[in-house]
This record gives sequence, structure tokens and C-alpha cells, in this order.
Amino acid sequence: MEEKSKGVLADTSAWIEFFKTGSATGKKLETLIINNAVRICGVILFELMQGVKSEPEKSKISDALSNIRYLEMTKSLWQKSADVSVSLKKKGLTLPLSDIFIASIAIEHNLSVFTLDKHFEQIPGVNLYKT
Repeated sequence: MEEKSKGVLADTSAWIEFFKTGSATGKKLETLIINNAVRICGVILFELMQGVKSEPEKSKISDALSNIRYLEMTKSLWQKSADVSVSLKKKGLTLPLSDIFIASIAIEHNLSVFTLDKHFEQIPGVNLYKT
């Protein structure tokens, strides 16, 4: 029997929606944040911060992420990520490395991935957060 997810790893696509006014996806992420169910990792932090266009925007993103539990890659997760990438390539699939890293962290920590990105559906073992 599959263990119930312990929360969500919100992908960059979900966070982008969070920062848009009136986004239904953003509102769902906000509810998960309020319920302390959201996690973040370095790849997502990097993707969000590299897209910053101004200091106020940088502050807004930093403030929003400041209380979100942070998860990091470990040596074994780097290896598992490589294994997943090799396995996908053998099937003829080349996915962004960032998605493979995020998926590996989510699987390791028994988290669902909250994303609008279809790539995650192709990674074995990933549980997607159903909105």
C-alpha cells in the first residue's frame, strides 16, 4: 500500500501562478502554504530568483519563501537523479534536469509535486498533486 503524501513540493510553475493576481492555481498554493504543507528546494529557488526583474520583486519572492521548509539534494539523490535520467533516455525521453532533480527530492521525501508542467507525468514514481 502506498504511503500518503506528506505534503507538496511546489514547482516553479505553481509559484509563478501564486504571484499572479486572481490565479486559481495560486490560491490553491496559498491554502497549502497556510496549512504548512509546502516544501521548496534549491532548483525551484534558483528558477524563481533567476527570473527576478527588480529589487521589489526579489523581496516579494524572498519573503514568500522565507517560512517554507527547504529540502536539499544529497549525494544519494544526485545518484538517483542520474539513474532516473539514464532510464528515461533509454525510453527515448530527454527531460529537463531541473525536473528530474525536483522529482527525485519529491520521491525521497514522499511529497506530491504541485506543477503545471507535463514533464513530471513521465517520471516514474512521481505523485502529482491533483488540484
